[in-house]
Parts: sequence; C-alpha cells; structure tokens
Amino acid sequence: MGPTLFVYLAYGAVAIGLTVWLARTLYSNGTAFLADIFTDRPDLATAINRLLVVGFYMLNLGYSFLLLRDPVVSNATEAGQLLIDRLGVLLVTLGLIHFVNMAVFWKIRRRTLLDMAPPPVAPQVMTSRPDSEPFPA
Repeated sequence: MGPTLFVYLAYGAVAIGLTVWLARTLYSNGTAFLADIFTDRPDLATAINRLLVVGFYMLNLGYSFLLLRDPVVSNATEAGQLLIDRLGVLLVTLGLIHFVNMAVFWKIRRRTLLDMAPPPVAPQVMTSRPDSEPFPA
C-alpha cells in the first residue's frame, strides 16, 4: 500500500466519520430548536430539519472529497503532512458551515419570535401635525 492510498483511506474514513457525527448532532439538537419555532406544525419542523441535514451531507462530503484531488506524495512523511493539512482545512470548513447553519436557525427563530410578539401599545395621546388640521376629538 503506497502513501497516496494510505492518505485516501485515512482521510476518507475521518472525513465521513466527522461529517456523520456532526450531522447527527445537528439533527438531534435541531429537532428541538425547530419544534420550538414551528409549534403549530411539527411535521414542517421535522421536514425542514431533514432537508437541512441532507444539504449538510451533500455540501460537506462533496467538499471534503474535492479537497483530496491530485495529492502528490512520495513517502510516509509527505503523506502524513498532506493528511493533517487536508483534515485541518476540512475541520475549519465544517466549523464555518456549522456557524452559518446556526445563524440561519437564529434568524428563523428571531423572525418567529417577532411574529408572536404582542402588538405595540396604542398611543395614549394624539397630537396634531404642524402642517395639518388638528385631529378630531
């Protein structure tokens, strides 16, 4: 087994393992979060959560495999350096995508909370505008 094949196998195993673990974590925690947002439509919360996880898998696995194109290694040291370098880039990317996902959840929840907020208090005093007639009593 040459160094390049070792890099492919080790990187593939770690990349798939990390992506599956993170997707499961996001799915389980996202379920409670989306259920809180869509209290009247739990089926919609589940569907959105599943779609987010599928998109997460496609984006992360596709990107992780694109990172591994054209590796040129001739010995074990270069193979180890390449593996560590590519895994580092993958971890940073997974972290960034995770924070983007959290920002989307935060925006959805913020909008939902604003929609559920009580209307503003009605004005207590009416005044006239300087360029118009006074308001009728």
